Amino acid sequence: MDRLSRSDVIFKIIAYLLISALVVIALYPLIYAFSASISGRAAYETGRVVFLPVDLDFQVYKILFARNGFWISYTNTLFYTVFGTIWSMFISTTGAYALSKRKLLMRRQLNFFVVFTMWFSAGMIPLYLNYMKMGVDTRWGIIVAFGVQAFNIILLRNYFESVPKEIEEAARIDGANEFQTFSRIYLPMSTAAIATVTLFYATSRWNGYFWASILLQSANEKPLQVFLRTEIMTYRTLIENMVIDNLTFSPDSYAYAILVCSIIPILIVYPYIQKYFARGVNLGGVKG
Repeated sequence: MDRLSRSDVIFKIIAYLLISALVVIALYPLIYAFSASISGRAAYETGRVVFLPVDLDFQVYKILFARNGFWISYTNTLFYTVFGTIWSMFISTTGAYALSKRKLLMRRQLNFFVVFTMWFSAGMIPLYLNYMKMGVDTRWGIIVAFGVQAFNIILLRNYFESVPKEIEEAARIDGANEFQTFSRIYLPMSTAAIATVTLFYATSRWNGYFWASILLQSANEKPLQVFLRTEIMTYRTLIENMVIDNLTFSPDSYAYAILVCSIIPILIVYPYIQKYFARGVNLGGVKG
């Protein structure tokens, strides 16, 4: 028994050390980026910034926040993320609910077509031509056109199929219609899966870059990631051309500040729904 107890203690020590090391590895790039963004120019360029900031200087954030393009793109991204996620969840939950019903006409064929889109794609050029022909070059066009992902529908469908049929039958006996069954039984019982898929959609919308940069023509409609890409590509020239007396930060600090600002909202939201994440993926990924 003593030998077993020692083994358990050794195992726990090793496990905690490994987890701590992984946490440090995961957090270090973010901490370093933030430290570099608020460190003085001399400290950064001489390599004294390793973990914590040195010679605090917030001038770079004052310059970044003074740029109208930053706030316009930030507002656009919030718009795409909030309304895009709402639209995506509406389509995904209703579609998954319908596909989970065995009485649905041509259910097997419809499920096949949904899964088929995960295997095959027409390719970038045909997609681009279709998007342009359909007028997907506005804010609402981006929201509607990229409203659903097949994987998330399958995830929710499998979760809905795991809901006990006896509960639905009892609701039917009490006079509940299809909408009431969906909204009052399936949605409340699927909180974990819905929170997980919502995180998937919100993260995808927040990080959306490629199609937005190609399809959106107006600079006032482009999301934050497109703005960040443009700024990072030209930040050295941008900083050098700015008429700033006594520049106390490194041009690299400007790039780090942009990266930090793009990550903060996701870091704020994620802890509130991460408790549903593993449970939602596990239950939704196995057909009940």
